[in-house]
Amino acid sequence: MSFAEVKIFQVLPDKVEAFEELVVGMRKFQAACTGCQSIRYLKRFYTYDDGIQQPPRPIKRVVGAVRYYSYWEFEGLEQYHNATQRYFAEFEKPLRKLLKVPFDINCGYILGEEHDD
Repeated sequence: MSFAEVKIFQVLPDKVEAFEELVVGMRKFQAACTGCQSIRYLKRFYTYDDGIQQPPRPIKRVVGAVRYYSYWEFEGLEQYHNATQRYFAEFEKPLRKLLKVPFDINCGYILGEEHDD
């Protein structure tokens, strides 16, 4: 019955340092939310050019934005909803100043687990 979300952040190149500093506070806040099972952030450093025949290559230059991803997992939908409301109240405004576009949120139940919905 675990519920999770993946956020995609497109950070302006000149705001990377400020974003990474903000992530430290966001992670602490998110980890302390009731029902949180996991919170992780990833910075995109590599990409595939020629399918999977070759290892991924390092990204050498930024075109428009630096991509980051977060994975936030909860015991259930209700805890997730409550935490998300608090997260937006706390971090939406400071994040807006650092992003090229509003972040994208993808969420749902973890596959292979039973849920009531």
